[in-house]
Amino acid sequence: MTHTHDEDPACEVAHGDAPAQETGRTLVAVFASPVAECLLRLGAELGFRPVLLEPDPARGLDGFPAVREIGEHVDTTADVVLTDHHRDEIGPVLRDLLKSPARWIGIMGSPRHVGPHVRALADLGVPPEEVARVHRPIGLNIGSRTPPEIAVATLAGLLADRNGRPGGFAF
Repeated sequence: MTHTHDEDPACEVAHGDAPAQETGRTLVAVFASPVAECLLRLGAELGFRPVLLEPDPARGLDGFPAVREIGEHVDTTADVVLTDHHRDEIGPVLRDLLKSPARWIGIMGSPRHVGPHVRALADLGVPPEEVARVHRPIGLNIGSRTPPEIAVATLAGLLADRNGRPGGFAF
């Protein structure tokens, strides 16, 4: 069977002729970092509404105005990724995010170590069942090392989760 480029929506997408689709989803990158910048840039290409949540007014990213508080920026469409696990604000930020209607909340970090968010949340009195809602590790296990690779793995994992798929090559 043959077809022309004009007859196949997949061809339009592959060749860049399809209009950008707004997905009605929000991607919140918490803390200005190189990974956050890549996540937000690539997330926008995937149709996410990119939001940078950065509580420190001295920090930010070019091209992404920072919001300082969760407010109306985190709704039921929001996938939230904490992009720095060394920040002192992890506990309070995660505590507040866990009270929000966010669809998914995760924090970057190695699965070989207990994440610092566990102690930070426990110290704030957050119950263990709430702490368990924070995903870690995040993204697909592709051996990513650089900020763009981490962003690709994270976004692929979010898309798989949102679409009810396991990710990887298993179909």
